[in-house]
Amino acid sequence: MEKIPMTRAGHQALEAELKHLKSEERPAIIKAIAEAREHGDLSENAEYHSAKEKQSFIEGRIKELEGVIGLADVIDPAKLSGAIKFGARVTLVDEDTDEEKTYQIVGEYEAKIENGLLNIKSPIARALIGKEEGDSVEVHTPGGDKSYEVLKIVYA
Repeated sequence: MEKIPMTRAGHQALEAELKHLKSEERPAIIKAIAEAREHGDLSENAEYHSAKEKQSFIEGRIKELEGVIGLADVIDPAKLSGAIKFGARVTLVDEDTDEEKTYQIVGEYEAKIENGLLNIKSPIARALIGKEEGDSVEVHTPGGDKSYEVLKIVYA
């Protein structure tokens, strides 16, 4: 199996979600299923079917998280330097609009573009890998081509 790169913060967030699902969500749904069973006929019991569906989702997510955490390759960006690579916090300026954006390149399971966490497999991250401060980057995205200049690279 291939290792899954992620930052320490991303790894800790996945472990916290797994702990929450196992210690709070799973017992709560088991209790909800037991209560729904007490209402009698299960074939027409919407509460029971809803609880069973939620249980299925929770168990699936637990299995997924256990698999991802088991394959995690935790990388500490603070120990890295130089050209852009996994873990880098990169400040870019859009060469058309002069809008500045800062992203950190992270693993796919911790990526949240709205929080500035960019999936390493995304078109912009792939275009940035290996670039240095001052370099111009041409990114081919589904929304069209964009040009950025790399203003700053920080590993923290």
